[in-house]
Amino acid sequence: MIIIHAEMNVTSELEAEFLEAVKELIEASRAEAGNVSYKLLKETDKDDTYLMVEQWKDQEAVVAHNASTHFQAFVAKAPKYLTAPLQVQAFSGQLINK
Repeated sequence: MIIIHAEMNVTSELEAEFLEAVKELIEASRAEAGNVSYKLLKETDKDDTYLMVEQWKDQEAVVAHNASTHFQAFVAKAPKYLTAPLQVQAFSGQLINK
């Protein structure tokens, strides 16, 4: 499983517009075949900071997602909403059942 954390610092005046734009990305991404989970979380201790937490079945699913029309469309308009470059970390992991 591939886990991706993408931190976004959003311009406060454009937060509502950002949330509308990212909603489309989330819905389309969740419908992708290799998606396990796709969630947007808001930081409680940092104003205007969001964390996208993605889980993908494998690297091929990540590659397909990154090439998708909905992802490319969001990436093209994201700089409008962000006050800093997107911070992305990717991890390889596996589910541990207790």
